[in-house]
Amino acid sequence: MSLRRPRKFMNQINVVPYIDVMLVLLVIFMVTAPLINPGQIELPQVGQALKPPVAPLEVTIKKDQSLLLRDLAHSGSQFRVSFDELVDAVRGKQDKNPDQPVVIAADKDVRYEEVLKVMDVLQRNQVKKVGLLAKPAQG
Repeated sequence: MSLRRPRKFMNQINVVPYIDVMLVLLVIFMVTAPLINPGQIELPQVGQALKPPVAPLEVTIKKDQSLLLRDLAHSGSQFRVSFDELVDAVRGKQDKNPDQPVVIAADKDVRYEEVLKVMDVLQRNQVKKVGLLAKPAQG
């Protein structure tokens, strides 16, 4: 027979390794916490009025390549302009109101090349917020 003594059951847990791990984690968090930069959030102020969106300037290109300019923010009346007058009129209105966008509308039969030419002239003359106006699909 063997002279082995019977094994005794342990009913205790050795917590020393867990304490070591927790201390290491504590040191890591203490070192990295000052390095973290919380993000800056700009909250809206109470009583701060939101500006209503500004109605756009509408440039219409007709079938005969004539240009019409309509200011929807003021009177809404349209008048015929040439390429040179268009740039001066749009820049003059955007000097008064820099947030006013410009939209280009064209007849269905106008070549896309003419629309691009108007967009190019406006963008080369530093007109901001130029876009295209489209009719929504009937559905």
